[in-house]
Amino acid sequence: MTDRRLWSYKEIAAHIRVQPDTVRSYRKHGLLPNPDHVENGKPYWYPDTIRVWVANRPGNRARGS
Repeated sequence: MTDRRLWSYKEIAAHIRVQPDTVRSYRKHGLLPNPDHVENGKPYWYPDTIRVWVANRPGNRARGS
């Protein structure tokens, strides 16, 4: 079953072990995928969207999910 929870900057940051401001910067510079959902101007992503992005982003170190 696919995880349908939505992640904010905070959850993405925890997943990739950076600060939320770093994730905001990634989005500002076009390095983050487009959000799956926007609510009240705040972007959210499905975990699978972020996992695919992490697996394919430059400099990704194999971490053995």
